[in-house]
Amino acid sequence: MKAKLILFAVQFIMCATALGIGVWYLSSSIGGAAITYTSMNNFLTAIGTENGDIASANGCFLCGYIEKLFEVIGNAAEMFWTAMVDNIWILLAVGFGLFLVIYTGKYIYDAAKPAAELKEKETKLEFAGWFDKVWPQCARVLIVGALMGALGMGGTAALRTVANITITPVLFVGAELSMVASGVTDATQCGAIDASESSDDILNPILQPFMCAVGNINSVMLAGAAGGFSLMNYAWMGMGGGVFTWLAGLALVLMFLVIGFDLVFQVLSVVFKLVFLVIFLPLILAAAAFEQTWSLAAGVVKNSINMLVTSAIRIVSITLKTIITFSIVAYAADAYFPGPVDGYSAMLPPMMGRKIENPDAQTMSVINVFAACEQASIVDGEMDKDLFKNCFTAQRNAVENEYPGAFDFMRNGWDFLILMLFLFALYFWVIKSRVDAIFGLDKIGKGEMFDFGGWAKGLGVKIWNTPKQIVKSVTEALGKK
Repeated sequence: MKAKLILFAVQFIMCATALGIGVWYLSSSIGGAAITYTSMNNFLTAIGTENGDIASANGCFLCGYIEKLFEVIGNAAEMFWTAMVDNIWILLAVGFGLFLVIYTGKYIYDAAKPAAELKEKETKLEFAGWFDKVWPQCARVLIVGALMGALGMGGTAALRTVANITITPVLFVGAELSMVASGVTDATQCGAIDASESSDDILNPILQPFMCAVGNINSVMLAGAAGGFSLMNYAWMGMGGGVFTWLAGLALVLMFLVIGFDLVFQVLSVVFKLVFLVIFLPLILAAAAFEQTWSLAAGVVKNSINMLVTSAIRIVSITLKTIITFSIVAYAADAYFPGPVDGYSAMLPPMMGRKIENPDAQTMSVINVFAACEQASIVDGEMDKDLFKNCFTAQRNAVENEYPGAFDFMRNGWDFLILMLFLFALYFWVIKSRVDAIFGLDKIGKGEMFDFGGWAKGLGVKIWNTPKQIVKSVTEALGKK
């Protein structure tokens, strides 16, 4: 019994520490005190978006390391490309030579066999059939050779172009789609195209739109967390709600913390596959030259195309999960804070293109209080919670003199807390699996190549479980004594 209590205490301390670090990290990613954001511009500025580029949004603690990793992999891939391009003509020539010898020998044997069986003295070979088979293969080898620089053209520049027009759009279109869906395009954009054109790094065309996709996920994650911090601050500063409103805010912060990291791991899996395609593009193109000749190369191009299509589908799937999750939270926040469903929430930034629709006079007065106090409390781009509280207290009294109980919606913490706990379970048990099933990703996953995101997530779980295993072993040993 004592051993179980010790193990439980260790697990509790570990969970509390991890969640505390996560909450602190989200809080530090939002400039100033997260109380309310009635403007997308103010919110995006608060989360660190610079020069209107969504890729610079805060919230991704791995992004700096990922950029360095891409730089190292990009340099290695560049050297691999150069080595392959310089020597690819040998592979193409040997491959075509083997094909020519084997096919010609087989063709002559097949043509001479009937004559031998009939014991004829002279056999006439028709080379039209032989040529019909050889010239398409020769054309394939010449085209690939031109792309790979074997004929003095193409080379790594051509390979980079092929990567840009086939692989880059998968992430770029996914990033643009997710940005439109989240509504951040009203105040920011993805600078991937300009950045990719000005860089010689072969992985830069993937890295830039990837950072946009992650930046958009971060913005949605931080928007949800900002709503949670708003509720916590309302209760903490005595503006209304009490302990249940504070707990509801904490539940919302933790929900977006966990879901946000889950989505980032899914994006990492997509990027790993696209990086794999870029690095091995020379070999994939070389295989394409002999796709219809050698059985070994027959599935390479098809599998690469399938991997590309699957990656595009996964990006759309991740975007849809983000939209569904935030939309449900936004609808609930709209219904509870301040009350009527009219497109306005006193806790969440106006994402997903939400706009105020036909508010009554009381709701409009509440909106004006939050908007005015937000503007009055922002100093050097950050929100000062003391200035906000002073402004809110004064204006709240004025509004409630005319509309008694106008701010009673802040007491809806208990109902909202239960709803957020239900939504957290809904995401992992219903939304995530159902969205994957819609796109057939639940069936695709079993036969896929190495899942980098799943591996990274599993590694984190193993590291997390290590202290628990140590404590368990020690407590068991002490219990035996």
